[in-house]
Amino acid sequence: MRIVIVGAGIGGLAAALSLEAAGFDDVRVFERTSEIRGLGVGINLLPHAMRELDELGLASRLERIGVAPSTLAYVNRFGQPIWSEPRGIAAGYRWPQLSIHRGRLQLALLDAVRERLGDVVRLDHRLAGIEHGTDAELARFETATGAVEVEADLVVAADGIHSAVRALRHPDEGAPAWSGLTLWRGTALAEPFLDGRTMVMAGDGEQKFVAYPIGATDASGRARINFIAERRGAGSPDADWNRAVDPAPIVDLFRDWRFDWLDVPAVIAAADELLEYPMVDRDPLDAWTVGRTTLLGDAAHAMYPNGSNGGSQAILDARTLAFHLATAPSTADALSAYEADRRPATTALLASTRQAGPERVMLLARERAPEGFADVHDVIPPEELAEIAASYKRAAGFHPDALAARASLSVPR
Repeated sequence: MRIVIVGAGIGGLAAALSLEAAGFDDVRVFERTSEIRGLGVGINLLPHAMRELDELGLASRLERIGVAPSTLAYVNRFGQPIWSEPRGIAAGYRWPQLSIHRGRLQLALLDAVRERLGDVVRLDHRLAGIEHGTDAELARFETATGAVEVEADLVVAADGIHSAVRALRHPDEGAPAWSGLTLWRGTALAEPFLDGRTMVMAGDGEQKFVAYPIGATDASGRARINFIAERRGAGSPDADWNRAVDPAPIVDLFRDWRFDWLDVPAVIAAADELLEYPMVDRDPLDAWTVGRTTLLGDAAHAMYPNGSNGGSQAILDARTLAFHLATAPSTADALSAYEADRRPATTALLASTRQAGPERVMLLARERAPEGFADVHDVIPPEELAEIAASYKRAAGFHPDALAARASLSVPR
């Protein structure tokens, strides 16, 4: 089977590796940029994604360049604790959670693709169109040296929230929908906080700060900290996602956020670079597949980062698609089974993120105690907090019991 993947991001590279592991040896990846430089900031790979990467033989490679968080802690804007829980192995999973620089993850996946599939990644190929034939798809790309046509039995569109394939299919969809929130993302060398491996989320629905380490403590006693500063009503939905901004105004927005265990404005001020992102997503689609072309990752289900699940869901898409292609009686049956498994699940998860996902505990704390509290259980019962956390894990597919019980997506060779 001739398979074309559009996009060499996390989802596209994971798809190439998943397809190779499932026995497909004619896979090519087409990337519109002329160089893969491993850009970005930190992301989290949750245990369900780490299970898939482990079964692909990549877990130990990635664990060497990431940090396994011990705890996820939610606090209000005064630093008062709302909810905390162990993560990964400490929470009873068979697989860890991993906080990792997105760029280092992408380059590690790219290295693995080249090791296992050879020279299959084509750079500087911008998708211009797809013709759906009876027996094959014809993908047209524009390059610096002219147009290129590639015939394939399957096209997998893993080209992100601004997917060219999705735009061809839905030309009137327009830009991603803005939530009204703006994110400023960066990394900084800073003093470790709490136990040095905690992921902390502070604030509420109007203003929030997220921080977690993505590197080990160095000789100076500092660690590479990934952070997200968030504010409602600031910024613009039309912001350039690669636009660096002056950190000083953002530092000022968080000037009072100094806790005994974390100096938020100091971390923002120490950023190597601060990038501005509008917090956007896309409405769910009624179908991902047309002919022998299907969507994967953000091209299919771009969602808010509440719950730290975007990259993990793309990896689950990749593994599920490869499994069904290897086990279904036909390509059409495989694509139908892929959608049946993944589209309802990601639609429900997208809806959950629009309700803040597990971060809803922060919204409730603000709503019920805007000036803070002596004990969070005076305003939110512990059972309610626990159910918010558990319900999100169930929706996202990584509740410990369900994940351990689920059958493997690996295909015997």
